Amino acid sequence: MKVDDFDFHLPKELIAQRPVSPRDASKLLRIKGESLSDHVFADLPDMLNAGDLLVFNNTRVIPARLKGKRGEAGIEVTLHKHEGEGTWVAFVKGAKKLRLDDVIQFEDDFNATVLGKDGGEVTLQFNKAGASLMQALEDHGGMPLPPYIKREGLGDERDKSDYQTVFAEKEGAVAAPTAGLHFTPELLERLKAKGVKFAYVTLHVGAGTFLPVKVDDVADHKMHAEFGVIDQATVDQVNQTHADGGRVVAVGTTSLRLLESAGRDDGQLAPFEGDTDIFITPGYQFKIVDMLTTNFHLPRSTLFMLVSAFAGFEEMKKAYEYAIENGYRFYSYGDGSLLSRK
Repeated sequence: MKVDDFDFHLPKELIAQRPVSPRDASKLLRIKGESLSDHVFADLPDMLNAGDLLVFNNTRVIPARLKGKRGEAGIEVTLHKHEGEGTWVAFVKGAKKLRLDDVIQFEDDFNATVLGKDGGEVTLQFNKAGASLMQALEDHGGMPLPPYIKREGLGDERDKSDYQTVFAEKEGAVAAPTAGLHFTPELLERLKAKGVKFAYVTLHVGAGTFLPVKVDDVADHKMHAEFGVIDQATVDQVNQTHADGGRVVAVGTTSLRLLESAGRDDGQLAPFEGDTDIFITPGYQFKIVDMLTTNFHLPRSTLFMLVSAFAGFEEMKKAYEYAIENGYRFYSYGDGSLLSRK
């Protein structure tokens, strides 16, 4: 398939700049084959059954955007992959100005040394590591909002809470698992009362998720790798849910990609710890996930390819046309959808 096959026109005014409040008041489009129905996210318990299993990504977004200087030259850094003690690969605005061993100064006691360069990607060694580095990022960094959300400087205080799920726990993501942003403590309680079960995986979402697809043929695209973990407790929950006739519902494409990375051909889930660069396009045979809740994605993106693989290429094109005609809000702070696997 060609990347052009996944193109569509999206009016700029439908790109959400802020989330709705409360979070579960966002719209929710139920997509089941060619059937489409309008809801709000708070209606989710009505669409699930007792015994279904929601699988959340419990990664926590770190304030991964930094502004610093090399001499007098301004440098903007977005961390995207942790490489070890105090070492990160980052996207850097102004990377051309940098040479090996240059020091970028963020604050008097906070800097990073350039270890390597590959185009706009730079490997940085910070003068802090572990909890000390995380505290420095909290003090001096901004939330790594995607480029289509417009903010002055490093964003604002609202984004520090808005761009984090209520179940975020494991630090390491530099982009939010945005389907999870719709959940409130009240909605989680209502889902529990319905008999819906919860499980958690960890996929540290990288900023590479926002990179444009630059090839013409889908098969030529190379996915960025992200680190993920599925523990034995979650494996047991997923396999037992299927054994009992329940449905596994991935909360977001990040949860889905990790579950499918660890899925065996016999439909059983196995434990996982490591990098995944799974690239799901139409024709992929799903092993684990039965339903998916996700936001509305960019034209020509790997995520629109994924949902087209999951719910049907023609069906998703029609669903997105409907969403645009009916004013659904797109992208990270936008509205949600609930898809059944075709």
